[in-house]
Amino acid sequence: MAVIKKKVLKAKPKPKKKPVATVKKKPVKKIIAKKTAPKKIVVKKKPIIKKVAPKVVPVAKKTEVKIGEVTHYYAQIGVAVVQIAQKTLRVGDTIHIKGHTTDFTQSVESMEVEFQQVTQATVGELFGMKVEQHVRVGDLVYR
Repeated sequence: MAVIKKKVLKAKPKPKKKPVATVKKKPVKKIIAKKTAPKKIVVKKKPIIKKVAPKVVPVAKKTEVKIGEVTHYYAQIGVAVVQIAQKTLRVGDTIHIKGHTTDFTQSVESMEVEFQQVTQATVGELFGMKVEQHVRVGDLVYR
């Protein structure tokens, strides 16, 4: 039988620590916060204002009378066709056209019935008139 020699491992010596230079520590000064009294908060009081209701001035009721309804509108030339339901309408009268999205007043400058210039329109007549703004079918016309 053959004898196997075992190698004996020697422990390596630990490396020596290098000496650390010692630094003298300076004494730390403790800073103590001075306690101060809390600042007084000054609240400026608002002056008391008494609200006085405005004087109610009686306003004259609008004396608008429904006289008709828009039956057609020609957008290219800005002409509305109105059918008179009550009263009469003359050139020079001021009208108020009111609808879902329409609400303006203007004076009647010219009126046409069947392509003929007229000065007034009576109940039941359809007439065309130039309008300043866009109107819609179903808008009501008041005088």
